[in-house]
Amino acid sequence: MDDYIGVYLQRTPKSQALYERAQKVMPGGICHAPRFNKPYPLYVQKADGSKVWDVDGNQYVDLWMGHYALILGHNSAVTRPILEDCARWGTHWGIPNAFEVSFAEDLCRVIPCLEELRFCVTGTEATMYAVRLIRAFTGKEIVLKVRGGWHGGNTDLSIGVHVPMDTVDSGGLPAATAEYTKLIPFNDAAGVVQAVEQYGDRLAGVIIESMGLAFIEPLPGFFDTVQSAVRKAGGLIILDEIVTGARLGLRGAQEYYGISPDLVTLGKIVGGGMAIGVVGGRRDIMELSSPLAGLPKEKGVLVGGGTFSVMPPAMRAGRAVFNYLEQHEREIYPDLARKGQYVRQGLAEAFRQVGLGATVHGVESLFSVQFPLGSDVTLRNLEDVELRTDTDKRNNEFKVRMSNHGVFMVWGGGALSTAHTDSDLDHIIEAGRAVAQEMMCSCDHVSGST
Repeated sequence: MDDYIGVYLQRTPKSQALYERAQKVMPGGICHAPRFNKPYPLYVQKADGSKVWDVDGNQYVDLWMGHYALILGHNSAVTRPILEDCARWGTHWGIPNAFEVSFAEDLCRVIPCLEELRFCVTGTEATMYAVRLIRAFTGKEIVLKVRGGWHGGNTDLSIGVHVPMDTVDSGGLPAATAEYTKLIPFNDAAGVVQAVEQYGDRLAGVIIESMGLAFIEPLPGFFDTVQSAVRKAGGLIILDEIVTGARLGLRGAQEYYGISPDLVTLGKIVGGGMAIGVVGGRRDIMELSSPLAGLPKEKGVLVGGGTFSVMPPAMRAGRAVFNYLEQHEREIYPDLARKGQYVRQGLAEAFRQVGLGATVHGVESLFSVQFPLGSDVTLRNLEDVELRTDTDKRNNEFKVRMSNHGVFMVWGGGALSTAHTDSDLDHIIEAGRAVAQEMMCSCDHVSGST
């Protein structure tokens, strides 16, 4: 047994016991695939600020932060009194309320492309509805998505998420998924132009993130090419900002990279720690979902929202966080950028000093660690990460070792929050340095024994 696994087992026996119970009632013992790691996931019992505590009482600096949603940290003073008040008045009404109107007004006032919006419950729903809207508006069928792009588990977009890219990513999907959703390469302008030219007469549009799960930034001019090519073909642009919305700045990637989408999807941060999805943009497109449009059912667009859409806790907590970010925008975002730069530089320098072949990517308060297969490998997108790195194997080792040193992460990186202190940042870097040394020693041991 590898030493780091032994340490993990010794630290987390109660998590192991819970996982054994979970496997009897849930497939693989989990309800969301990224939350699994070998030999078993940690089970958390409480969270506060920048920290989480597992069921064995171990404390961790949290870099997962609720799937990157908690930009103000766990148990934020901004949302706590609101959620306590919601418990007194009823958490779920299923009826229109003033909170949703006020929140929608604020989002439409601040987010550049938002003229109208619909709230739903998850990012998966938001991207599903966005694709449906552009197909209905254009009367065309083909939607382009990035190779390696993740937009939630909806049927239309569950292709080309992981290698091999040219197949659907799940059983149970109709063959037409691959017929109507086509793939483009991220950070390859010529490849985008070629795809648009190939499908132009059937092209409804493109759905794209400003960066994928590896937080690799777009090359200069890439989005200019995407927007120009798609618009020339008469298609529409959906910008998926579920991760980057209110993260790269209050106005997200639209302002940060100068992208002008027709529709945008939001989630995570704008929910204030509650379940939320948002799809919105141009009024003429969104009006296809209006009950006042007077369209026959095959022309109108079903945007259901969901039983739990516009729950008061989500509307009130989401609006409170968004308003807080707006009021403190000039202090919060520069400080988050400082923290992100400090961690990225600190980890990269630690890896360099130790000699570990790892790279650190990211922007603002986001970062990820990858393990390229050679010093000459340049990573342009998530497909490169899966094909040209040892990340699939070494990432699990990296994050388990980091947890042994009191840092919790998923996919070898994370998102920083206003709750992360400078002491937390130093802890992350020193943990990374210790883990790099362990991994180098492990490699030396393996090579010496063969």
